[in-house]
Formats: sequence, structure tokens, C-alpha cells
Amino acid sequence: MHALQGSLFDQTDEIRLGPLAGLRRTHLGAGAWVDRLPGWLTGADTLFESLAAEVPWRAERRQMYDREVDVPRLLAFYGAGAELPHPALTGARTALDRHYAAELREPFVTAGLCLYRDGRDSVAWHGDRTGRSATQDTMVAILSVGDPRDLVLRPREGGATLLRLPLGHGDLVVMGGSCQRTMEHAVPKTSRAVGPRISVQFRTRGVM
Repeated sequence: MHALQGSLFDQTDEIRLGPLAGLRRTHLGAGAWVDRLPGWLTGADTLFESLAAEVPWRAERRQMYDREVDVPRLLAFYGAGAELPHPALTGARTALDRHYAAELREPFVTAGLCLYRDGRDSVAWHGDRTGRSATQDTMVAILSVGDPRDLVLRPREGGATLLRLPLGHGDLVVMGGSCQRTMEHAVPKTSRAVGPRISVQFRTRGVM
């Protein structure tokens, strides 16, 4: 795993969440939208080092056509009721629940973590359509720490990329409305020399 390149703009070891009032929404069409807040969490490099060292990361293999292949990232999952691996993540989830209460009308209950070790790690085009999100609007909130990697979004039927968001160093993005049904998102591989990144995905009940 490449070494983390610390942020030039976040030079504190104190892990702290900012206000969510600065969220800015981008409408993608067909009822899909994305909220973004760069640098929501300060002390992001400190949180990255803690999660990288303490989370029980696992490697997975998946069937791809006629062969089994390595999943190109490390994973961890915390189900409903499970204690999250750092108090900052509990605080983030609580803040998101409060901010989106009127719009979402239910809490975020699970947290999935991905560790992208370098530019070779990635996630292919997909939507979180397993479970309720196949037929219902929902939200998936992603907090990123570590070196930025691009999150890209396009319509589900394919076509040009609608949005490209470099996420890392405490950035927050929330995909909402019909986004999981009508759009796809990915973290593409890159040949650039990038350090590791951890994304934390908060989801509601029954959304995978």
C-alpha cells in the first residue's frame, strides 16, 4: 500500500466535524441528486491512520463469468446495532440523521468501509439496488478520508459521465432521490501515483 500523502489544508490532529449547512446539491435528472461538502471532517489524516490500523479489513473474491477474481479493494461492514470503529463515525452518522431527518424520515443504520490501497484498486459501475433501493428513493452518504479518488456518476443506461467528484481528506457526498435506481457510480482505476483512501458508506435499513 502506498503511503498516505497528507492534506496541505488540514494540518490538525484534532478530529472534528463541521456544520452541514454548507452542503450543495446537484440535480442529475430523473429525480436523482447529489449533495457535496468538501472538508466536512478536519483531522481526516488522523482518522485515516486509525481506521487503516484498527478496522478488521478483509479481502474478498467474487465470481466473474467463468472464474473467481480478487475484489480490488479491502472491505469491512458494520451492521445495524454494531459499534462503529471510531467515535468520529458515530458522530458523523448522528449528524447526518439530524440533518436529513425531514427528508429521509429514517436513520442511517449500517456502515460499509472500503480501503483503496492505490490506483489499481477500484469499484466498477453499479447502483446500490439490492433491497429496498431497487424500487424506493433512498440516500447513501459517503465520508472519505485519505488521498482523493474520483467518484463518477452517469445514467444507468450508460452514456457520458454527468459528475466527477474527487473525494478524500474529510469530504462528504450524499447520493439521494432516485440516484441508486436511475444512475450508476464508480471509482475508476487510475495510473496516477495516488496514496490510499478509505470511504465510509452510511446506508438506511434494507439498502445494500
